[in-house]
Amino acid sequence: MKIINKLYILIITISILNVTSCTLEGGESLNGASTTSISDDISRGELAQAVAGVLSDMRLRLNTQIDVQSILGREYYFFTNSDPRFEGDVVTGNLDNNTFYTTSPWNSRYATVKDINLALTGLDNTTSDLSAQEIAATKGVLNTLKAHELLMISNNQGENGMRIDVSDPDNLGTFVSYEQALTAISDLLSSAATDLALGGSTFPFSLTSGFNGFDTPAGFLKFNNALSARVEAYRGNYTNVLTHLSASFMDMQDDFKTGVYHTYSLSGADQANPLFIALNQTANVRVAHSSYITDALVGDSRVDKVVLRDEPREASNLVGTHDVWIYKSNVDFVPIIRNEELILLYAEANITVNPTESVTAINIIRNAAGLADYSGLLTSQALEDEILFQRRYSLFGESHRWVDMRRFNRLSELPNDRVGDNVPSAVPIPANENQ
Repeated sequence: MKIINKLYILIITISILNVTSCTLEGGESLNGASTTSISDDISRGELAQAVAGVLSDMRLRLNTQIDVQSILGREYYFFTNSDPRFEGDVVTGNLDNNTFYTTSPWNSRYATVKDINLALTGLDNTTSDLSAQEIAATKGVLNTLKAHELLMISNNQGENGMRIDVSDPDNLGTFVSYEQALTAISDLLSSAATDLALGGSTFPFSLTSGFNGFDTPAGFLKFNNALSARVEAYRGNYTNVLTHLSASFMDMQDDFKTGVYHTYSLSGADQANPLFIALNQTANVRVAHSSYITDALVGDSRVDKVVLRDEPREASNLVGTHDVWIYKSNVDFVPIIRNEELILLYAEANITVNPTESVTAINIIRNAAGLADYSGLLTSQALEDEILFQRRYSLFGESHRWVDMRRFNRLSELPNDRVGDNVPSAVPIPANENQ
């Protein structure tokens, strides 16, 4: 996806700079347009640019958030000669509330939310030739993406809470609890689903190739339901999980990789995948936590997500023998949500109501990885253990492990390799955020 024009580049920059203060300022673009022209009366052409801008924004500092959550989940370590805080602060759990790994994900996600809010206000005020169906479909897309970005913030902040209402830059809403945030995100997805259902058959804009198969209102609604299933699992509402999965793109016979993705390219002003690192590097390297290899079952093909290094990489008394090898080029797409996760959510949602069906889903995951059928107990605890184990290997490096262990109150089971290392339950709120 090519990066958007100067107007939206400026919006992104201003949003990142100002989102954590009690007021959020607009700004003039380099080509004469203003953010006010977007919010006052968005045109059809501006709408297409705005959606492209939002999709581009969603990738900003995504790598920092994934790295921090993967380190906290003891999936891998990130060694870099330029900044030892990844093997220092993040591994010890002594997180600074005024440094990049705290502020960058927060600022970037809220910058995306701000751009979405500008476009939504513009839709409310538009005098363009957009039809009622086109406006509904667009609101459905924008609010689904907004819910995703808010969920990303919530995943980081956990019990520390966050702001949901940031629609008025001069009067930001109060902080809400983790539970309140998930409820608000669920409600936003529900509202977006209603709009998508009223949105006709086409969008008045293009999405990236990462949305192939989901680039109509009906297709995007399946993506919306997939995200809702994830949120409801986090809330522990498993009846709702099953309802949303039935309306999503989950298919236990389909490719596990089917889903929605962030896209990357080397064309124009676009960006390469920042999570890609070639094998056997020494300056910057992501190395799997040793337990990922030692805990794996014999014959599990998912261990191929890591590759034995020519020489171990050591930093600060932490050692890695295997490179993370999820992304094999700098233009590989990064998943937002995909079928394999949905099947695992289905297994989780059935633990209590239908344990036999839970095992059916588990076996689909196991068999695809080259493993025999599950032969353990059908108790809730045994199935929880098994599903968390399968999620660990199926979703490795996709920043789920820390969130999973937290929501099941099992953070204490994550390994610490040095005396003094610790796994915190949340990332601190940035120091300059006015509460």
